[in-house]
Amino acid sequence: MISLKINGKGYEVDVPPDTPLLWVIREHLQLTGTKFGCGVGECGSCTVHINGQAEKSCLLPVREAQGKAITTIEGLPEDHPVKKAWLRDQVPQCGYCQPGQMMQAAALLRENPQPDEEKIIQTMDEILCRCGTYPRIKKALQTALRMNKEGGRPS
Repeated sequence: MISLKINGKGYEVDVPPDTPLLWVIREHLQLTGTKFGCGVGECGSCTVHINGQAEKSCLLPVREAQGKAITTIEGLPEDHPVKKAWLRDQVPQCGYCQPGQMMQAAALLRENPQPDEEKIIQTMDEILCRCGTYPRIKKALQTALRMNKEGGRPS
């Protein structure tokens, strides 16, 4: 049995220790907000937070997640500036990559509350958007930055 703490809740799963965390999250725990895209860590649609850091869950064996705080898109609070900005700025087109985009953005803001444009582009380039909504993603991240500065209120 493998013990996990996801979104503040404890889980016990009976899976081989080399099972990718993504499959445990989606198939065993039915937390389907985290998406499967490529399975090789290239697209980032499976991004979750491990101890606050953005990680691609398709590459992480579940044994390496034991004892760590895991947050999926379901665990990102509804009033988080990133979620509010994504809605306000109508970022998604197909929406498939958006959970990964939001988790990457939230980790960036946690790590660096005032990233410059170069850092935003560099960090968000790790998540592939097949619809090409990059300008909207960048705009929403800038909106989230303003919300952070203003205590969560849109400007």
